[in-house]
Amino acid sequence: MTISVKDVAALARVSVGTVSNVLNRPDKVAPATVERVQSAIDELGFVRNDAARQLRAGRSRSIGLVVLDVRNPFFTDVARGAERRAADDDLSILLGNSDDDPARESSYLDLFEQQRVHGVLITPVDDVSRRLEGLRSRGIPAVLVDRPSDGMDFSSVSVDDVAGGRLAVAHLIESGRRRIAFVGGPSTVRQVADRLEGARSAVAQHPDASLEVIETGALTVLEGRAAGEGLRDRDAADRPDAVFAANDLLAVGLLQALVMLGSVAVPDDIAIIGYDDIDFSAATVVPLSSIRQPSELIGRRAVELLLDEVDGVAEREQVVFQPELVVRESTRPRR
Repeated sequence: MTISVKDVAALARVSVGTVSNVLNRPDKVAPATVERVQSAIDELGFVRNDAARQLRAGRSRSIGLVVLDVRNPFFTDVARGAERRAADDDLSILLGNSDDDPARESSYLDLFEQQRVHGVLITPVDDVSRRLEGLRSRGIPAVLVDRPSDGMDFSSVSVDDVAGGRLAVAHLIESGRRRIAFVGGPSTVRQVADRLEGARSAVAQHPDASLEVIETGALTVLEGRAAGEGLRDRDAADRPDAVFAANDLLAVGLLQALVMLGSVAVPDDIAIIGYDDIDFSAATVVPLSSIRQPSELIGRRAVELLLDEVDGVAEREQVVFQPELVVRESTRPRR
């Protein structure tokens, strides 16, 4: 049997309105009455119907978050930062994994709209501006995460990936490397394209340096391992002397292929630097140099921009963080 507010009111000998005040505005009710109502709730095992209450309010207490790949620890950390900030305002995060699939992304946006979420945070697969504008027109604001809003139509939180790519390759060149390979893909991913642009910019500053592009089908450990096997099977004179991987998962796969499954020394034969500085980077078989993104801060700031838009207290804002170089053993200068 479902216990209702009326049942609680009858047992506590108060009105339904008083029970509602105890549940939603206890400061407006005498302490003795609050205690009596709470005792009735405990005795009956009453559970409030938050879904119905949220539907009446026109908006739920949840924020929808759609990421490209939940297996990537970077996005896990972004979600953690968003969750912690949302909790400060008694909000929760509903996490959706698009898996780089526009159809899955669209399905999650449909679901979040049906749930009347407080707002949407999204790292889009493609251009979803028209879809997000539709959500906004129905009272559901959106903020882009790990992707700049080029047209200034939406608030966004991102990292300057062009600067990050430049920082990574400049470090490799400063450590004495000249034959550099960029491993990453697909090239249609905005972050990959920006990091490659930065890499090319750094190489262009050094006439004796070169850049080879090895495109992968995804940003995963397995793709990195496949790329590493290709490099391992080349003649030593034909290999690059450094690799910039578009993210740390690719870099981990490269390490596996070159060091654990092969006989290529890192960093003496090939130096490797990744991107994201996930927690695992410092614990790989050769501690991995990386470009650090403030992942939790990205999630936290995205929630703050979303809440500002919900409250109508700020103009749309594009927040761009600067990346940071983290140097470890994998790019140590040759002995």
